[in-house]
Amino acid sequence: MGRRRRPRERDCAAQGARRHCRHLAECKLVSFPIGIYKVLRNVTDQIHLITLANNELKSLTSKFMTTFCQLQELHLEGNFLHSLPNEVSTLQHLKAIDLSRNQFHDFPEQLTTLPALETINLEENEIVDVPVEKLAAMPALRSINLRFNPLNAEVRVIAPPLIKFDMLMSPEDARASPP
Repeated sequence: MGRRRRPRERDCAAQGARRHCRHLAECKLVSFPIGIYKVLRNVTDQIHLITLANNELKSLTSKFMTTFCQLQELHLEGNFLHSLPNEVSTLQHLKAIDLSRNQFHDFPEQLTTLPALETINLEENEIVDVPVEKLAAMPALRSINLRFNPLNAEVRVIAPPLIKFDMLMSPEDARASPP
């Protein structure tokens, strides 16, 4: 009998060579495994999606960002991240990033420099202020999720007339995490 693959491996494999994925979700990782860089060194330019969701990551290194510079999707939800390295700006092909359920107090402004970025998910962080003008200038941005962040009133008033994308926010009094 052949080895039975886990569902996320099967889902990724079904996408074939068109889109290479690496799933390391729910592995209790506190950092990105150094050995993975060596194993993948000849195919890093073919990896377009990495999932590191629901681990215990406190930070990502600049090496991670520069090694996987062809990424189109990056899933980092459910970790302990509070910032991103400046080298996130090398992810010029990134279309979607999920940073929900982390520990961001400040909006990661490096994301506003990414020309292909369409979707940002920062739900359930501790973000108070958002660089609305920089977000409004992003050419590809279609959606940003800021629900369950303690956004200041100024962001709530200034943002709507300036933006051309969907900005999801909780009602003003819904600052606690969802049930």
